[in-house]
Amino acid sequence: MRDLTKNYDRNKILDDDGTRRICENCNQECLATLYCEYCVRNYLQENFPNWTSGNDDIDNLIQECQMESLNPQTIVEWIPYSNLENIKYLTKGGFSEIYSAGWINGNYEEWDFEKKQLKRFEDCKVILKKLENVKSANQSWFEEAKSHLTISNKWADVVRCYGLTQNPSNGNYMLVMNKMDIDLRKYLQQNHNQLTWKKRINITFEIILALYYIHFEEAIHRDLHSGNILYSQLNDSWYISDLGFCGPADKSSTSIYGNLSYIAPEVIIGRKYTFASDIYSIAMLMWEISFGQPPFMDYEDEHILVYNIIDGIRPKIVPGTPLEYKNLMKECWDADPLKRPDICALEDRMLRINLDYQNMSDELFKSEIDNLEMNKVEENYTSSRLFTSKIHNFGNLPEPRNATEGISV
Repeated sequence: MRDLTKNYDRNKILDDDGTRRICENCNQECLATLYCEYCVRNYLQENFPNWTSGNDDIDNLIQECQMESLNPQTIVEWIPYSNLENIKYLTKGGFSEIYSAGWINGNYEEWDFEKKQLKRFEDCKVILKKLENVKSANQSWFEEAKSHLTISNKWADVVRCYGLTQNPSNGNYMLVMNKMDIDLRKYLQQNHNQLTWKKRINITFEIILALYYIHFEEAIHRDLHSGNILYSQLNDSWYISDLGFCGPADKSSTSIYGNLSYIAPEVIIGRKYTFASDIYSIAMLMWEISFGQPPFMDYEDEHILVYNIIDGIRPKIVPGTPLEYKNLMKECWDADPLKRPDICALEDRMLRINLDYQNMSDELFKSEIDNLEMNKVEENYTSSRLFTSKIHNFGNLPEPRNATEGISV
């Protein structure tokens, strides 16, 4: 019941709608029942002098996020590095190193009415993502970072970001995020032959729903791929991560950053990222969910891949792909961004497909699993540099087009 009330409070503040009450502490008309949003923000503001990142821009970024906090659980903080323990290197992807850590005392959990302060309850496991060249970041990066920090704590379908920290030994700033269990790429490689279309379609819908909320906030992800789609076993849910923190902070506004196999053709030839560019990336994810491996996995030469993508070559449709799913995927990877569905149309159509499949009995999918076991896709745990996000620079390229019907790889 308490969790339901927390969500109810958060939604009331988010929508700025609902029954208000007079806070007995500050006498303002607040919307929340388990806390007062004004008391929470005032408490945070009064605490501003007690912490600093050592960088005025980062301080301002965190303070602005705190002044828009919806509830105690989603407050963005400056987290002293000394509050992190058992820091272990996990992996490197693109421009970023990833670490696991324990956060001593963890994040804020609730408002203490008697003591008039925020309370923490217990340690929690987190992920640390090193941010490159933050000291050289331009103002637009900080504006985008604020937008995405806010989004990650506003919508449950996006991986929560607790805040920022800095490694004192090298000065590197790091993003502190909620720890998930596995990314989509590894999940598919490990579970492809046990996944029915009922499950695949539900995964696809959850990813599209998360992107719906991102686009609703007028934000573009710009680097959607299966490495930053993450799964929580506890919640049995999929989340999008890495909003606004793709690549080095000082990258040129005209540079192309991302995982080449998922980058829209219009972006490859030098046009700006748009909402439609994210939709193209969704198509590549839809295909990967159907096949179990990343798109264009057989390519080693990125220049050949670039020319094939802008020439309309797309991955070969997997036999047995449901017709509605296949048609939607093909619309999403159209060479003309204006012909791709927007996120509202995409979410609506995928919702209907998902509802149809979730209403089907599991018995209907038993033969599908048997067929998958008989025709296993060869596991190819590729480490190709094509499947790493990085900065790309290509010369003059022709206009993207759709290939002749039937041509695919």
